[in-house]
Amino acid sequence: MPIYRVLLFWGLFMAFLTTADAQNRRRNNPQPGANNGPIPVVTAPQTRIIESINFNSTLLNQAVRYSVYLPPDYYTSNRRYPVVYLLHGYGDDETGWIQFGGVDQVVDAGIRSGELPPMIIVMPNGGSSWYINDYQNKVRYEDMFVQEFIAHIDSTFRTRPKRDFRGIAGLSMGGLGALVLAMHHPDLFGASAALSASARTDEMFTAIPDERYSTVFAPVFSGPATGQDRLTTTWKRNSPITLARSAPEGDLKRVRWFIDCGDDDALSAGNATLHIELTNRQIPHEYRVRNGGHTWEYWRTSLPDALKFIAAGFVN
Repeated sequence: MPIYRVLLFWGLFMAFLTTADAQNRRRNNPQPGANNGPIPVVTAPQTRIIESINFNSTLLNQAVRYSVYLPPDYYTSNRRYPVVYLLHGYGDDETGWIQFGGVDQVVDAGIRSGELPPMIIVMPNGGSSWYINDYQNKVRYEDMFVQEFIAHIDSTFRTRPKRDFRGIAGLSMGGLGALVLAMHHPDLFGASAALSASARTDEMFTAIPDERYSTVFAPVFSGPATGQDRLTTTWKRNSPITLARSAPEGDLKRVRWFIDCGDDDALSAGNATLHIELTNRQIPHEYRVRNGGHTWEYWRTSLPDALKFIAAGFVN
């Protein structure tokens, strides 16, 4: 075969391959404006659990860490959301409700089922503060919370910054915090849910063994003390049972109350007393006793109903 025919055949063959390859690329990689249907948009997933953010408090003169849960549509909408402040127990931190309580799974499931509205959950680190101002007024955690922290959250995230769309909940030490902060500040919270709250009668408080009292309670409530000397002004001002007896009736009735404590919990007697005091003053509240103790298993099963209770007020 003459050489020019070989060259012609080879050129035609290469042109065919180039055209086929281009057509194949166009099929697999459609171009904007081409009649190939919509071009898929790939969006990087946004983190909805953010752990251990630092908030610099002027009142405490230190950083306060907190974690936050954002609802599934937070990054795809412009809406504002109600907020629940969820407080941890003694010895834990701002990651406890995520690590052990599965709060993101609970809220996601509630939103999917329609039992919960989309909401923001804020989990601050309370250290061993009991979420109150200490007896020397040196560690002013309560003042930080209500004067600085809530404002910080409302300015950082798309919240609905009114009491009707703000709830507070917690377990054990955090249950006391949820009760006391709402009792002291009914203008800030529409609902409070206390799970196995550290609510003690005066008799229970004075009977705490000295070693435990000096480590856990004395730094906040009294300093070194035994017996009746533990019943300081700080204790009385921050005892949910005392407040249930003495706080203005109108203030108590402004807040919706949820109390849940296991029948095997050492704190069950204090929670029952709190229920009785609220009942005596005809303060509406939800009181539950279920089988269980002072455990994460109990609190994980408490959380869904506690959040539903709080969220019911968001739509009223």
